[in-house]
Amino acid sequence: MKKITAAITGVGAYLPDYLLTNDELSRMVDTSDEWIMTRIGIKTRHILKGEGLGTSYMGARAIKDLLEKTGVNPLEIDIVICATVTPDMFFPSTGNLIADQAGCKNAFAYDISAACSGFLFALTTGSQFIET
Repeated sequence: MKKITAAITGVGAYLPDYLLTNDELSRMVDTSDEWIMTRIGIKTRHILKGEGLGTSYMGARAIKDLLEKTGVNPLEIDIVICATVTPDMFFPSTGNLIADQAGCKNAFAYDISAACSGFLFALTTGSQFIET
């Protein structure tokens, strides 16, 4: 029997439109553009603005971008794994909200909360679902 191997065949993304600059941030907290740039090198950050918008909104748009790029029907998606430390709420899981908003009606979904390593855990878990 031939082994099934998982592979990344497409990537979707979403970035909020609003950019918060270091100069704007320095008016909110005690910092400066120079301090931020010398320590972490960030000049701007994308901020999601809008009542009731959160992680699921951004995740669903990233999935929609992926589906558009690859031509995959959302009903063909079997699983949505959301790795985040900023869920919309504790229940239902943000993964379920993302799957619903992206039209992945046949998928089961759940969250993984493992801080910075969450992406690696989600990637490994997804690979294991495909390969076994």
